[in-house]
Amino acid sequence: MSTYPDLNLLIGGETIGTSGRETIDVLDPATGEAIAGLPKASSADLDAALENAKTGFATWRATNADKREAILRKAAGLIRERAKDIGAAITREQGKPVKEATGEVIYCAMLLEFYAGECKRLYGRTLVRPDGQRVEVRHEPVGPVAGFSAWNFPALNVMRKIGGPLAAGCSVIVKPSEETPAGGLGIVQAMLDAGVPGDVCQAVFGVPDDISRHLLGSPVIRKVTFTGSTAVGKHLAKLAAEDMKVATMELGGHGPVLVFNDADVEKALDTMASNKFRNAGQVCVSPTRFLVEEDVFERFRDGFVERAEAVKVGNGMDDGVDMGPMASERGPDGIQSKIADAKDKGAKLLTGGERIGNQGFFHQPTVLSEVPTDAEIMNEEPFGPVAIINPMSGYDAMLEEANRLPYGLAAYAWTQDTKRRAKLSSEIEAGMVGINAGSVSAADAPFGGVKWSGYGSEDGAEGVTACTVTKTIHENA
Repeated sequence: MSTYPDLNLLIGGETIGTSGRETIDVLDPATGEAIAGLPKASSADLDAALENAKTGFATWRATNADKREAILRKAAGLIRERAKDIGAAITREQGKPVKEATGEVIYCAMLLEFYAGECKRLYGRTLVRPDGQRVEVRHEPVGPVAGFSAWNFPALNVMRKIGGPLAAGCSVIVKPSEETPAGGLGIVQAMLDAGVPGDVCQAVFGVPDDISRHLLGSPVIRKVTFTGSTAVGKHLAKLAAEDMKVATMELGGHGPVLVFNDADVEKALDTMASNKFRNAGQVCVSPTRFLVEEDVFERFRDGFVERAEAVKVGNGMDDGVDMGPMASERGPDGIQSKIADAKDKGAKLLTGGERIGNQGFFHQPTVLSEVPTDAEIMNEEPFGPVAIINPMSGYDAMLEEANRLPYGLAAYAWTQDTKRRAKLSSEIEAGMVGINAGSVSAADAPFGGVKWSGYGSEDGAEGVTACTVTKTIHENA
């Protein structure tokens, strides 16, 4: 079993531990037992962080792009060197298999390397004007940023909160999840060790609503970026609106998967079943509602059940484990409630459906079929290892169901018809669409949703420009 690191606040370059402070227990989801205490930031700590962010912004925005790029590339190198240790800490606090957790950390390094290059790609433009006139469009850093990240990807969610702002020239105060703090702290510490000034990148913890109200109530903060539920996102957006702060919201989804009768069914099964149970289904872009054309429904359904039953569930630190526990007690509790509701409304339980053991937060990979649209699980994101597989009559019915919900983060489709693929690309209401593909994330591609799944983008060039404001200079000789 790996050693779990000491936890702390990082404010103004100072490491602040638990001594003399209120703490929050961090649990191991494989056992349900506390493994560490996390210090809570006081109001004075938050005021100090805000003052540091203000002074840090003035310094960092004036740091030339070559130097910022070099520092971020050095940080990416440190993250690669520390990937196994940070990954092991993530497994202890969040549950995912250690191979997945280490891969998450490596992806953070890849994303940061892309962001580092963006330091020198924040292009403006000069407009055509007669002699004696000049009009220049600039993209300048928005100011100090407050970032709030979710527990499902402890390292990656934090990287998405700090990488874009740092590349743009902003300072950042990030609040990783109190349930999974070590992954995010490992990322922030690598930034500081690489040379990011201590007043430019800081990490705080506490009661989430208290922290968000304190930071967003300050005029120092000029942008908020959040990954989490739609309900909390709406709350933070309202707080940001009070001071007209810029916001990026990466919120919940309910990923539809449209499987047509001309699809490569075996490839779709292999790809989407593994994606469904990745991180125990606790992924905002997880495929959830499988809308399968009737001609291939039984084949797809039976193949998916076979693959679900082959998933090896266990402690993420153990070799050969495909799926670890859910991250907290509310995970299996919520899944159990939604499964019971679906069954009451006539859904068929094909496999799984139960918790595993009496220790930790383990749940069986589960497949439901023929689930009516009034079932809770068809309307609220299950965020767990549950797949819904329903037969559909054809394109129109499948598209209508895919777009029925107010969510629009990720969607998937499997078909060999080129005209249909083009049509789906236009007609599916989602920020990211995977066609004959299971991944909708890449370091150089924007990541974000539409409708209740939020607005704004992370990753790609858009993840940096989202941390800037546009200024136009009109000048006459």
